[in-house]
Amino acid sequence: MATQAQRAETFRALEQRNQLLVLPNPWDAGSAKILASLGFEALASSNAGLAFSLGRCDGEGRISRQEALANARAIVEATDLPVAADLENGYGDTPDDCALTIQQAAEVGLIGASIEDASGNPLAPIYPLELAVERIQAAAQAARSLDFPFSLCARAENYLHGRPDLDDTVRRLQAFAAAGADVLYAPGLTHRQQIIAVVQAVAPKPVTVMVGIAGLQLSLVGLAEVGVRRVCLGSSLARVAYGSFYQAAGELARRGSLHITRQAISLERLNDLLRY
Repeated sequence: MATQAQRAETFRALEQRNQLLVLPNPWDAGSAKILASLGFEALASSNAGLAFSLGRCDGEGRISRQEALANARAIVEATDLPVAADLENGYGDTPDDCALTIQQAAEVGLIGASIEDASGNPLAPIYPLELAVERIQAAAQAARSLDFPFSLCARAENYLHGRPDLDDTVRRLQAFAAAGADVLYAPGLTHRQQIIAVVQAVAPKPVTVMVGIAGLQLSLVGLAEVGVRRVCLGSSLARVAYGSFYQAAGELARRGSLHITRQAISLERLNDLLRY
């Protein structure tokens, strides 16, 4: 198995090359092993997928720091790939909360993580800019204190919380870049010009775009052409899996039909993938 430092160096090289890095999002060790068997170069955890597996809805505060990091450790230990994690808002409002989350992320074997500016407060869903920047500064300082290159991704969440303000999103991402973030991410952007504006505003730092969402105007090729360096799928793969499960179980419940279950991957093939 590669060491954590080796995985971190590999991940940093993947982020800095002039080629799109596709980060699929496992939600447990089994899905991580399957993704590794398909040749992906790195992984990023899905907190939404974890929530679904625990019988919870996706949303701020549904998953605790302890639960997220325990799940991340299982994913890290399942494969030899570099693993970054969705760590929501750092599991607390203060800069110290964010720093602690990054320190503990490194302790479970992660080589990168994202911290977002969503507060979890429905009355004020996005942190004020000054506080949001202080939180990223603290996370970046924690990341730089490590003995390997931990990749800190800063997320501006406006578009996921009913605030489609591109100017404010760009302003936040630029401030996060100046505060020490290695990668910038504004999930929910779908239009070509929005994405280009973000890429140009924070260049030369890499930008992540969420794919697998409704309304996205660009393909993977198109995203690479406009300078996007990372894409992730968020909860898409988990929702595909749960959607297939729901459809097959629904056919059985409503019609007594086994038709869809006959399309299931074979037990032998799945065992082979999990031995990877």
